Amino acid sequence: MKILLVEDETLLRHHLATRLGEQGMVVDTVPDAEEALYRAREFHHDLAIIDLGLPGMSGLDLIRELRGQGKSLPILILTARGNWQDKVEGLAAGADDYLVKPFQFEELEARLHALLRRSVGVVQANISLGPLTLELNRKQALVDSQPLALTAFEYRILEYLMLHAQQVVSKDRLMEQLYPDDDERDPNVIEVLVGRLRRKLETACALKPIDTIRGQGYLFTERCR
Repeated sequence: MKILLVEDETLLRHHLATRLGEQGMVVDTVPDAEEALYRAREFHHDLAIIDLGLPGMSGLDLIRELRGQGKSLPILILTARGNWQDKVEGLAAGADDYLVKPFQFEELEARLHALLRRSVGVVQANISLGPLTLELNRKQALVDSQPLALTAFEYRILEYLMLHAQQVVSKDRLMEQLYPDDDERDPNVIEVLVGRLRRKLETACALKPIDTIRGQGYLFTERCR
């Protein structure tokens, strides 16, 4: 999962990025709306966390601008204001959920997973294909209820492909999930990781769900072969 985090408070921004990263998420952090608009235009994100009290363009205006540009990613707003009008205005601007500061990180994490599940049409915390199960909350892959040994990068690729099943995912999008801040990314790394992932899936459970779409990327087919 790649998150766009828009928060002007430096300590909170760094703290959230660290905690979310520990949960296996890739976090693209920016301090203001202008930089957020650039990142949203240039890179793919699965979800955005936006503080309403941003300098310059407000969080509300940023949300309106993103929605006006056709961005449909789920948006969670953070606000230090607890009155009902701010919440209503945020939701009316196009946000999907809100959290009032101060908050517990566990609640933020739970809300993010709920938003992502709703956005991709997943109604449970697990995704299954035959004997293969992906536990989204635990960031763990299982085969016949036994853990499948994957590296962190292999897991991220598998999770992203399964969450975007039946969609062609380009190498660039996968690279953004793994190396969001690396401008000199080598796409050959993705080929190596996908190759290793395929071998592990085939060895563990005789699955071959990842198709290569020549010149476009990869397709998770949700079928056993």
